[in-house]
Amino acid sequence: MVDNHLLDVAYGRAKADTIIKNGKLVNVLTGEVYPADIAITNGRIAAVGDVSAQEGEDSEIIDAAGRYLTPGLIDGHLHIECSKLSVTMFADLVSRYGTTSAISGLDQILVSHGIDGIKEFLDEAEQSSMRVWWGAPAKAPYTVPESNVGHRFGVEEARKAQAMPECVGVWETVQEFVEYGDEEALAVMDLARQNRLPIFGCAPLVDPRRVAGYAASGVALCHESYSPEEELEKMRNGINIIIRESTAAPMLRENIKLVTEMGAPTDRVGFCTDDVTATDILGRGHLDYVVRLAIECGVDPVAAIQMATINTARMYHLDQHIGAIAPGRFADILFVESLEDFRPAEVMVGGNVVAKNGKAVKAPQAPERSEGILSTFKLPEVEASRLQVRAEGSTAKVQAIVLSKDVAFKRPGSQVELPIVNGVVQVDPDSDTLMVAVAERYGKTNNLPVAFIQGFGIKRGAIATSAAPDDNNVVCAGVSSEDMAFAINEVAKMGGGQVAVADGKVLAKLRLPIGGIVADLPAEEMSAAEQELDRVAREELGSTLDSPFGQLLFLSITAIPDWAITDLGLIDCVALKVVDPVLETK
Repeated sequence: MVDNHLLDVAYGRAKADTIIKNGKLVNVLTGEVYPADIAITNGRIAAVGDVSAQEGEDSEIIDAAGRYLTPGLIDGHLHIECSKLSVTMFADLVSRYGTTSAISGLDQILVSHGIDGIKEFLDEAEQSSMRVWWGAPAKAPYTVPESNVGHRFGVEEARKAQAMPECVGVWETVQEFVEYGDEEALAVMDLARQNRLPIFGCAPLVDPRRVAGYAASGVALCHESYSPEEELEKMRNGINIIIRESTAAPMLRENIKLVTEMGAPTDRVGFCTDDVTATDILGRGHLDYVVRLAIECGVDPVAAIQMATINTARMYHLDQHIGAIAPGRFADILFVESLEDFRPAEVMVGGNVVAKNGKAVKAPQAPERSEGILSTFKLPEVEASRLQVRAEGSTAKVQAIVLSKDVAFKRPGSQVELPIVNGVVQVDPDSDTLMVAVAERYGKTNNLPVAFIQGFGIKRGAIATSAAPDDNNVVCAGVSSEDMAFAINEVAKMGGGQVAVADGKVLAKLRLPIGGIVADLPAEEMSAAEQELDRVAREELGSTLDSPFGQLLFLSITAIPDWAITDLGLIDCVALKVVDPVLETK
């Protein structure tokens, strides 16, 4: 709907609510930097340049004092819920650092609480300090074979979702869905074409043959590349690139070589953070850090800002709303002292200042929560006897998952000889071989598969989490059946969360009651809880990882080879099938 008052202000027939003076405009549309004033009304920009015709007696005047004025930053692919912060608390955190928009599938609350959860989170975003642009998934869950969730998302759900005004495209179209002809995903892609919505990709570690097929399907962009060579192949085939710099996958230093060494044009490259923690953001910033890092790696400052703003907006067909300081766009504006050392001193969202010098102007206020979103757990008490791998004989050769210390999310495998005692395959902490299990928590099944894992280094006790994409069942790793059962039951008692236990005692815990995956905690409190859980896992349970819970969180993702575990069992992520962890016995 055309805003007639905005037009009146733009034409100088009416006066602006706010005027920003004495700033240096970073015009991402032209790549120029020059002095310009800005007129704002009804939360949008009415005019840029000489705005004396828009200034009135009642106009609020903001003096930019010679600072650079840039558009608010846009995260091109973000799983908000993986921060374990609610939308309100996450927005409060990242807006301090200049992130004013994010494209998100809200897919974790979707599988936990369905479309009702999506609507609650979108309504919440409307009252927050960051805009959330929703991409409805191609299907959910993304796991192959499909794991059990509270609410699956198929063609009929997509039909309703794509009709929602908040929907801006099809989110997380996993490469395997396209290559192997998943009927639901392809039908949803057809719906998107009919509705003129772009299709967002997820194609990690693909070879040129797969890139060709993926591009032919109509996928517009991809955030999952593991090398600049992979990025260039996608770009050459018509797929736009979003470079990821996340907590678990810090890839920009390598992947920005697409631009700095391989000479690819910058206008088809954007940025995202994908999955980030409160601890990580508080320690270094959010997209502002990504911009600084790109500049450090040799990208021109204005080009880096374009990657974090207008480039991403164009990829998602949102550039008429966000991504530039130009008439008609939302007045999401950053006041920056230096382009080379990019740190927003002041952040404006919709014409209102929401943060100054890295601090929010006002404390975040979380909304009232529905009973349904606080009651997603239907997991009966788990007995320790169920957390065993049984086999006949004296020894067993088992297939173990191995946590990669080099490539994010990629989990190679290892075959290990373990003793069998009284028909139960034993763990071996000395060889760092533990049990790992997934408890289906939505009451759909009685699934509780157990397999083996290496890389945690845990010597005693167990750790568990219900924040675990892509299905958010309870994932647990540990040394003993008793402690693993205790940990899973403690998570269920909390209605969702994370816990570290040993010898039947809770050593540290974090309650995540909203959908079993997030909490209304200020970022500083969330960070303290994250650090305490990881400290306990390291110092009291013996883990050798910097962030044991950071690794535990992602064990159910099947989209990246080689091994994963879901409520269906141990997953061969190459063959895409459930396999028995026991290979042979003697």
